[in-house]
Amino acid sequence: MISVIIPTYKEPEALDLCLRSAITGQLHKNQIIVVVDGYYDINKEVLDKYSNNIEILNLEDNVGMIRAMNFGHCHARFDLVFHVQDDNVFPTSWDKFLLEAYQPNSVLTPNQIEPTPSMFRQFDIKDLGCDPKTFDLKAFCAYEINNMRNEVKEEGSTFPFLISKIDYLKIGGFDELYPGPWVVDWEFFLKCQLNGMKMLRTYNCSFYHFVSLGTAPTIEKQQEKRIKEQECFNYSVYKWGTNIKHNPLNNLKYL
Repeated sequence: MISVIIPTYKEPEALDLCLRSAITGQLHKNQIIVVVDGYYDINKEVLDKYSNNIEILNLEDNVGMIRAMNFGHCHARFDLVFHVQDDNVFPTSWDKFLLEAYQPNSVLTPNQIEPTPSMFRQFDIKDLGCDPKTFDLKAFCAYEINNMRNEVKEEGSTFPFLISKIDYLKIGGFDELYPGPWVVDWEFFLKCQLNGMKMLRTYNCSFYHFVSLGTAPTIEKQQEKRIKEQECFNYSVYKWGTNIKHNPLNNLKYL
């Protein structure tokens, strides 16, 4: 069985769909942990709805996705831990396919279906809805099943991802000193590679991803995002001596 970590912020409609698909799509009784990163009252109705099938970690204050993921990971009961965003939708039998594809000393990611073109060449582009209100869960499940292929390649290094609890702790998880979520995921996967782990992607299981839900389109918010993103790059250069780079052919990270 798998421990699932889902940090959530203030997108209750996305969380509702994420949890519904995770619970109805699983074949085993997995541990599903929702880490509420502030704004508990906004999410309370959804959390109450699934309370019999989830565990809730209420951080009370907004501490950021990085700390939320690390905190959730430390509460995992099972040896394999799956880190997922709340704007992901789980496919049918997701746990079965992840367990079949996982290899020791690896980080495994399922492929993703997104509504718009992505920097990640491996993603499947299919518009099944740009937000939870327009999303068609039945159409997604049918599309996902029809496009499955029994193939695992060394081109992972994206969310969501499955990793052993010990491997995650061995590399120190996500670095909480980053001033925001940018770059820190690239560094995490880089650390996995430097520790000799295989970065795998299975095409026998695909999750849907809405992309940047909750990102405010205002000029002020965009400017704030650019500043924080640059601060993250600056910290990465301070720590590693250079920017972390991305290979678009296989998603591997390098210095």
